[in-house]
Amino acid sequence: MTRKVILVTGSSRGIGLGVLAKHAKLGYAVVMSSSSGEEKAAEALAELRKHGVPADYVKCDISRSADRQAALDFVLKTHGRIDVLVNNAGVAPLTRLNILETTEESFDRLMDINLKGTFFMNQLFANAMIGLKKQGLPDYSPRIINIGSISAYTASTNRGEYCISKAGIAMVTALFAAELGAHNIPVFEIRPGITKTDMTKAVEAKYDTFIFEDGGLPTPRWGLPEDIGEAAAALSGGAFDYSTGQVINVDGGFHIRRL
Repeated sequence: MTRKVILVTGSSRGIGLGVLAKHAKLGYAVVMSSSSGEEKAAEALAELRKHGVPADYVKCDISRSADRQAALDFVLKTHGRIDVLVNNAGVAPLTRLNILETTEESFDRLMDINLKGTFFMNQLFANAMIGLKKQGLPDYSPRIINIGSISAYTASTNRGEYCISKAGIAMVTALFAAELGAHNIPVFEIRPGITKTDMTKAVEAKYDTFIFEDGGLPTPRWGLPEDIGEAAAALSGGAFDYSTGQVINVDGGFHIRRL
């Protein structure tokens, strides 16, 4: 049996780890990636290996061209193929500042990682996938999934640079879906809502009030990394290949406009 291979950026914890864990359960060879180093990811890697699948780690700061290339080289050298790329790596502002006060340094940091890094990961891996298809790799139907955010269309004036970076992910997805359709390589965006991760820990009380007291979500609970993992598995498994470019909201219904 051919074992398919998935690389998820920013996957040593949170949403990325949820996506990897789901695919490990499905029998994929999984490649964890983060900018922090394998020593910090050791416990998560050990958990993935309990599923009896190959689980490797590659360090990658997606804002760096050399790191992106090294990640691709590692996957191809180790496994000889890449079936699914999930672009999950992203950062929030180090300090939440109103758009009248935020700095160029913060703006540039988020654009470099969240937007530019994701764009060029799409480009690099798309070309590799096209090459593998031309080689006639057996049982090969690659897919790309970009992890966006409801911040793509929800104005948070105290972290505007984050919102702009996530709005850009929507166009990155549309562009690569349009370009790669002729190669039968679907590209999707998953748009998580309020999800319980380290990134939302600092504002947990605010979102608890929004979800449980203010009725902000039709489905009144926090999103979990496992929710995004389930959606990613449906996309990577081919259930939506004819829906390339589609945005999958995993947000408890936040996207529904209500009066």
